[in-house]
Amino acid sequence: MLESQKRSMSALVTRSLDRAENTWKDVGSQLLEKRAHKSFDRLDGFHPTAIPGYPVIEEGKPAVGEFVAVVVDMRKSTEHLLCDISPKFADVTLFKRVYYETSALLPAVASAIESHNGSVVEYLGDGILSLFRVDTDDKSKTIYAAHNAAKDCLDALGIVNPILEQRYRLPALDIGIGMALSKAIVTLVGLDNHQHPKAIGECVWRATKLSSGTNQIFIDAALEAAWPRVKGGRLQFRRKLFHNNFFGFLIDATIDKQQ
Repeated sequence: MLESQKRSMSALVTRSLDRAENTWKDVGSQLLEKRAHKSFDRLDGFHPTAIPGYPVIEEGKPAVGEFVAVVVDMRKSTEHLLCDISPKFADVTLFKRVYYETSALLPAVASAIESHNGSVVEYLGDGILSLFRVDTDDKSKTIYAAHNAAKDCLDALGIVNPILEQRYRLPALDIGIGMALSKAIVTLVGLDNHQHPKAIGECVWRATKLSSGTNQIFIDAALEAAWPRVKGGRLQFRRKLFHNNFFGFLIDATIDKQQ
């Protein structure tokens, strides 16, 4: 990530936390319910979407596209919510802590994704689902963009964590990142009077399962097989077995940024 990008992200996190603090003052101790997805307005049978390559979906006309899904998930956020932290060690506790943490993290990782032409299609409470539409003329271009975005999400911790520590004396956050490749159905789901654009495919499911690492990037077998092989490249993929015979590949954290 360039220094100018880091400065921009730091300013974004600061603005986001300022807004979060103002919101908290307005609602007090009431439980805030974060929407897990965006709400879109219906217009003459066409639904605007955030899915890359599909600015609108027409009712009754699903489509099929190929995507790299990137899921970023905050690790142990449930523990943060259930296990109080002593006022001796932090200035906020319980739900207020998680609210501020997500208010800082989600805009930062969304910014990292969008800077590489990906699109955040769903906010998952304490994480995001993003998609990169595969360039059929140059699949390697999409793979590299998604991977660089994932690495920038890891770099974002170096911006978010110091700000959270400075403002609230909170311990460092960890994230997990999963990436997967497949075709997906782009369609509408939900009730007739409230339909939501959605990409449904194996890439979304697998990326979600692979986001269980700690400050690591895991990719699925399909993405590993499609990864461009470059002479002299330094990428290393380490196979790891998850539950139910599901496996993925860890991308070594020491990889050159340009690979």
